[in-house]
Amino acid sequence: MKKITTDYRGAMQRYLGGAGESALKQGYEIGRTALDAGTSLIAIAQIHHCALQAELSKDARRADRNRILSEAGQFFSECISPYEMTYGGFRDANMALRRFNEVLEQEAKRIAHALHAEAGQLLVAVYIALRQLAEAVPAAEPHIPKITQLLDQIEVQLRRLSHELTPELLNDLGLIPALRYLAEGLAQRAQLQIRIEDVAEPRLPKRVETTLYHVAKEALHNIVKHAQAKSVSIRFQRQAKSIRCYIHDDGVGFDMVAIAARKGEQGFGLLGIRERLSVVGGFVQINSAKGSGTELAISVPLEKLR
Repeated sequence: MKKITTDYRGAMQRYLGGAGESALKQGYEIGRTALDAGTSLIAIAQIHHCALQAELSKDARRADRNRILSEAGQFFSECISPYEMTYGGFRDANMALRRFNEVLEQEAKRIAHALHAEAGQLLVAVYIALRQLAEAVPAAEPHIPKITQLLDQIEVQLRRLSHELTPELLNDLGLIPALRYLAEGLAQRAQLQIRIEDVAEPRLPKRVETTLYHVAKEALHNIVKHAQAKSVSIRFQRQAKSIRCYIHDDGVGFDMVAIAARKGEQGFGLLGIRERLSVVGGFVQINSAKGSGTELAISVPLEKLR
């Protein structure tokens, strides 16, 4: 920070002294270096303020002071232009990610329809074929009930998978009923106790409910796959400007430092959760340790999404 401060003051003095484009170019490079170093925009503004105060404290005529203010503003704008370009790139990437998620939602609806309608029709055809087989081959009759029972189980699982992809309950009744239906099916398949605490009414904005549903679904699948947990709790805390969701399991946990050190890996499928949350301005904090389970603390703003 000290070097950035010194370089900034020196380059601004050069620009105010008439160095022109070369000083502006130096200002741009200072901004780019500061951005790469993780220096905040507020810190750059403070550096500029101190440098400007130093220049204005010199004995100068009113006309000179006005020129200093104007040219210092131009220099500051050039210095922070890397920040503006980075913000623009982030904003464009966020919009692209949002459009991508919308495409995924549409594809999920198509697959859900295929599971529910088309696969359902095929199962009906199989039921009919079994009845015809029993009539044509009496020796097959004792085996038909068992096959029918298996087909009934397949139909139930297809219905649940269809719901998990595009839950109608989420649109009709809201987040909690949809999550409870999801948890019921997952608990049966994975022998996992899942407890869900309600969130105070009124209902959340649609985008928030959709995001929290898919985030919770991804987290539950991660728990089943990695955590070796016996129970999970999901609770919500509604605040004035945000909704917080806490997902805690009693599984084996993991070493967060070791996971973060794995290049090219995001650790237990958390990348998808972070990306979904970033689209709505949310974030997740992960608390875990080996043998102590894992908790995801999720926060999503409400003000901008109504």
